[in-house]
Amino acid sequence: MISFWMGPPPALRAPLPGSLSADVAIVGAGFTGLWTAYYLSVADPTLRVVVLEQSYAGFGASGRNGGWCSALLPTSLPALARRHGRPAALSLQRSMNETVDEVGRVCAVEGIACDFHKGGTVVVARSPAQVARAAAEVDSMASFGFPEVSLLTAAEASARLGATSVLGGVYTPHCAAIQPASLVRGLASVVAARGVAVYEGTPVTSLRPGVAVTPHGTVRAPVVVRATEGYTAGLPGFGRAVAPIYSLMVATPPLPPSAWDEIGLADRETFSDFRHLIIYGQRTADGRLAFGGRGAPYHFGSSVSPSFDQEPTVFTALRRTLGELFPVLGPMPEVSHAWGGPLGVTRDWTASVGLDRSTGLAWAGGYVGDGVGTSNLAGRTLAHLILGVDSDLVRLPWVGHRSRRWEPEPLRWLGINAALQATASADAAEARTGRSSRRAALINRLVGH
Repeated sequence: MISFWMGPPPALRAPLPGSLSADVAIVGAGFTGLWTAYYLSVADPTLRVVVLEQSYAGFGASGRNGGWCSALLPTSLPALARRHGRPAALSLQRSMNETVDEVGRVCAVEGIACDFHKGGTVVVARSPAQVARAAAEVDSMASFGFPEVSLLTAAEASARLGATSVLGGVYTPHCAAIQPASLVRGLASVVAARGVAVYEGTPVTSLRPGVAVTPHGTVRAPVVVRATEGYTAGLPGFGRAVAPIYSLMVATPPLPPSAWDEIGLADRETFSDFRHLIIYGQRTADGRLAFGGRGAPYHFGSSVSPSFDQEPTVFTALRRTLGELFPVLGPMPEVSHAWGGPLGVTRDWTASVGLDRSTGLAWAGGYVGDGVGTSNLAGRTLAHLILGVDSDLVRLPWVGHRSRRWEPEPLRWLGINAALQATASADAAEARTGRSSRRAALINRLVGH
């Protein structure tokens, strides 16, 4: 069982039956690969689209994440404006806001039952330093023309999320809570019904222009899409392109109505707070708290292993944090499930999508944990790029962006883990002093925020 969402591993679809040719070969049957296949099949049902997946659809982050279909990007809006100009940054953020509704639209049209509910996100501030960050975020969003991102008083924030020590917060309507494994598995079924060939149990061992090589045969296609996110480093030649950083989660058993009376989340808002070491949660459709956070170490050489999905110290910290936020659950709340998995981080903390027309190699990723919504925008954009559609999507500023490579080991291991430790210590320092951490500000500058 890779996650509470996925449950027991599903039966595998048939693997690649042998070498074949296609119009588009997609490596990875997560959200990015499947959304790309979906929009290609909608636009041109005659296209021969092949999706190659090493395990089963949704095995990676798509089946393990926190279930936030949000408008979040890993790069802040001010940083995007500095790099690309204000109009380009606004276009990308507006496209992300619209993406949340687009996911809901497709789920409704295609009959994908994934508990989609657009209740927005509440991020509470629980210290004076966090209150200052909340106010700064709302001021920034207002300056870019997004007044719907609103500053909450302590009473308003507590009415949405009954956590301890709430001094204020921020609310955005641009997020839906979903059951992510149901979405990715439903999407796989939809594209298969549309004629897309989805081959599971088919690892790609080599990817180069026009060719995806597997143990079962070779797929040749004019366009080959890399949609491998946290597993990218396992491909030859891509070891320093994307670093896999682990995020871990726990889920409680279904909670009684009395507990929800205290916790809130009556509109199934997703929730977080303004600490630096990210936490995230949602109220599931069956009445559980699904809660996760960062803090697991980066593993040398960008290694990915099932053993890394379990980090007892992080699970203990998550349970303790839940108890601190919601005393009604007890100091160490009971959890029924605990899991984890890698997400993809580029060196400049920037997501991108693109197609190199000289080689036919396309890619999307680098979502830094905010990929549920972003992958839909990526899939629509890739479809337009591949089909040569001239649209606003192909002119968004993330299109064609190339992140520089990560440092070689051991520098990569030292740098990433040092940053994780510094982020955690910044939160500890703020809890002691009540003042904003200068080391956190330095880390934000280093990652381009």
